[in-house]
Amino acid sequence: MEWNGGVEMIDGPFFVLVVVGIVGTGLVAGVFCGFSTFVMRGLAALPPSQGVAAMNAINVAAVRPAFMAVFAGSAALSALIAVVTFVVWPDEGTVELLLGSALYLAGSFGLTIVANVPRNDRLAGLSPGAQEAADYWPAYVREWTFWNHVRTVASAAASLVYILALA
Repeated sequence: MEWNGGVEMIDGPFFVLVVVGIVGTGLVAGVFCGFSTFVMRGLAALPPSQGVAAMNAINVAAVRPAFMAVFAGSAALSALIAVVTFVVWPDEGTVELLLGSALYLAGSFGLTIVANVPRNDRLAGLSPGAQEAADYWPAYVREWTFWNHVRTVASAAASLVYILALA
């Protein structure tokens, strides 16, 4: 932390941590936005058996290191930003840093665990060609997409609020 006329500013390693948090939460918001605006619409336009099979394949591909490093890494960064903020309690940006962390941890990462993953797990347990999958598919698309919209907004808001903390 640096003193500027008696005001403690975010700088050094903490500044870098927040910038990486901005990039990570912004990248996640972009992925979620893509799903909300065109991926789910494209999958919903397919026959249910094809949509279910495609979404199950996407869900398997999503838990690979490339995406998980950004998604879970942003959660770890958000938690670390909150802890460091509590420890150093800067004169400027404290509210924004804590709000950004809460938005990402609860509205993106947490919501994924409680809303999207259970739906993914249920879908994965269904045979794409089965009537049960065809019956579940419209509700899955509607509910999963709704919660994904929330995750998109929370991730983007976290990135924006982190930016405001540095302004």
